[in-house]
Amino acid sequence: MKKFINAIKVLSAEAVQEANSGHPGLPLGAATMAFTLWDRIMNHNPREPEWINRDRFILSAGHGSAMIYSLLHLYNYGLSLDDLKNFRQFDSLTPGHPEYGHTIGVETTTGPLGQGLANGVGMAAAEKHLASIFNKDGSQVIDHYTYVLVGDGCLMEGLSYEAASIAGEWGLDKLIVLYDSNSISIEGSTDLAFNEDVATRFKAMNWDVSWVSDGNDIPALETALTSAKKSDKPSIIIVTTVIGHGAPGMEGTHKVHGAPLGQEILDKMKENFNWPKEKFFVPEDVREYYDASVERLAENYKKWEALWYDYEDVYPELATQLENYMSGTVTLLDLEALKEKNKTIATRSASGEAINMIAELNKNFMGGSADLAPSNKTHMNGLESFFKASPQGRNIHFGVREHAMGSILNGLSLHGGLEVFAGTFLVFSDYMKPAIRLASLMNINLTYVFTHDSIGVGEDGPTHQPIEHLWMLRSIPGLTVFRPADYYETMVGWQSALMNQGPYALILTRQNLPALENSSDQALKGGYIIHSVEDPEGVIIASGSEVHIAVEAAKVLQEKGKYIQVVSMPSIELFESQDFDYIEKVLPPVYTLAVEAGSTLGWYKYADDVLGIDRFGASGPATRLFEEFGFTVENIVSYFE
Repeated sequence: MKKFINAIKVLSAEAVQEANSGHPGLPLGAATMAFTLWDRIMNHNPREPEWINRDRFILSAGHGSAMIYSLLHLYNYGLSLDDLKNFRQFDSLTPGHPEYGHTIGVETTTGPLGQGLANGVGMAAAEKHLASIFNKDGSQVIDHYTYVLVGDGCLMEGLSYEAASIAGEWGLDKLIVLYDSNSISIEGSTDLAFNEDVATRFKAMNWDVSWVSDGNDIPALETALTSAKKSDKPSIIIVTTVIGHGAPGMEGTHKVHGAPLGQEILDKMKENFNWPKEKFFVPEDVREYYDASVERLAENYKKWEALWYDYEDVYPELATQLENYMSGTVTLLDLEALKEKNKTIATRSASGEAINMIAELNKNFMGGSADLAPSNKTHMNGLESFFKASPQGRNIHFGVREHAMGSILNGLSLHGGLEVFAGTFLVFSDYMKPAIRLASLMNINLTYVFTHDSIGVGEDGPTHQPIEHLWMLRSIPGLTVFRPADYYETMVGWQSALMNQGPYALILTRQNLPALENSSDQALKGGYIIHSVEDPEGVIIASGSEVHIAVEAAKVLQEKGKYIQVVSMPSIELFESQDFDYIEKVLPPVYTLAVEAGSTLGWYKYADDVLGIDRFGASGPATRLFEEFGFTVENIVSYFE
């Protein structure tokens, strides 16, 4: 087996050397662990990489990407030797960290440490939920494991423990974590900053814990993995490894973590392995072994395929339902009927109504909140909660774990088969930012419900009043931010989230907002004229709770002989995707004022002046705060006099 493992090591080290950039330490130290998993334990099929019942593998320590690319090459997932030679090069299939949707076989984008572990919790939760819905006696069509390889750095991140804690609560018995414990980080020994008892900590979180004292001991690794699969808890296997194993003079040191070995050491390593000197060479017997492994894996797939055909015969309706779930089929809201129901209500409450309607229309709609469901209005009435004892439940209680919630949401979405959402206060989107950014990078479908969107939070004061958060979110490429102005625009926002690809952030009020006379499904375009005049002398752009104030100001100005057009702009991203003629019609070249109870940053792209907030808020009744910060009809009117 050493020769087959050494192929992973050599290809990985050569890719890093060729790029003159990368991290050879993890691939050299963890290659035996990865080989044992992929070859002896993991159920996957390179010929059907999207197979719904495949085991998922996540390299949470994504800096070791050269290893997963070597595995994907050897197992014939489609990566060629030329792809390995182009490691870390522009537009290659082998970027510096694994990227979902870019390289076949990569289940999630990793690199920011701890994200992969939390994604794995989401994937394992999705498996547990879908299995509870679709599996029948003798027909276990959803029956797979999620394997996550983490390093010391992943387990230093607080995110990992937020996610591990909830995994223990949920009893995710098909989540297995391999801990590459090499006691080295970039600065040197982990003794510098990480001496805790990892095993005891995980035991306290209701995990099964085991050890492998030698990361190159294949039988011990196989035994530990086989045992973990039988546990009724999530499992962590602590594997003692040597970083850079096989690199003469560098193994076991931080020097091998994030820099090429150098040609001299690489040549010496290959000599010690009795490996040919030729670059990127894979011996024929190694090729034959991996090709035979692919055949064996394909046979395992055929067994499941036969099970699926029987399932289709016996449970045709369930089979069709599962296929629809996995294809992303969604039933939309009836916007025309909802238009007639427009009413005075907080947009968080309107969103709550939408969530319950969507849940009724789509039985795979699943989500929850970070201990704020009563405030976020994210509870789905009449439905069970997702617990260890009730995995069929669709209401998720994430606890006060915003960062883990965001990352778990990514995993739920990436698994496939579910439409997912999660909520918290807008100000706490800060805690979720890394996960939101990765969801946007991966262009996956999910919805964030961010309520309490402004100084309208009132008495809770500046700690809970988001000021800079809207533009923080809008600055993330690929994220659609939607701040509706009333009940109907909120319904349109949810519809847009269901219709379109990519992550959505709905930004919602705590306070009631009036139903607007001209609220329209034109909000699907991101911005539209909500108060129209002939030959406008000026334009007011507003979003959310400021739109009705802007409309009232325009009416006052019209009585004074000034004709001002008002634009409701719930989503800048959607608006900018419209054609030029539409944009120019909505925003003609006249004096323009933007009005939003948040940072002015960014609005100057569209407006000559901005009425916003470039300081922290204050504690007091919301109506008083809006007056103090100038969000009044009289103040808006003054800009045009």
